[in-house]
Amino acid sequence: MTIIQNSVDIHKPIAEVYTFLADLNNHEQLMPDNIYNWTSTADEARFTIKNMAKLALKISQRIENKEIVCIPSEEAPFTITLRWRVLETSPKVTQATFVIEAELNMMMKMMAAGPLQKLVDHQVNKLQETLA
Repeated sequence: MTIIQNSVDIHKPIAEVYTFLADLNNHEQLMPDNIYNWTSTADEARFTIKNMAKLALKISQRIENKEIVCIPSEEAPFTITLRWRVLETSPKVTQATFVIEAELNMMMKMMAAGPLQKLVDHQVNKLQETLA
């Protein structure tokens, strides 16, 4: 299992950060430029990654003010889970951690680990910008 993650402190109460992340409609704002054909509901999102693949994700679990878990809703090139974890560090500061867990063979890991890390880094930075 390959685990790729990054965290950021957001100067907002945990409920506000969680509510934003719990709605997949908001996640389009966090995506990099190579994502297009985005469609979403509160529970599902579909999009295309330029020169790579189409993905369909759904929220499989919500734990209020703690975690949102997304899994593919259709067949994906590999087993993958995306998790947003939120932790209150003070009443007005929330630590948000984005974790991608992927079942990658050695060849896939060499090809995908860099782009997945860039995606994680981009999304936590965009979350901080968007909720600033």
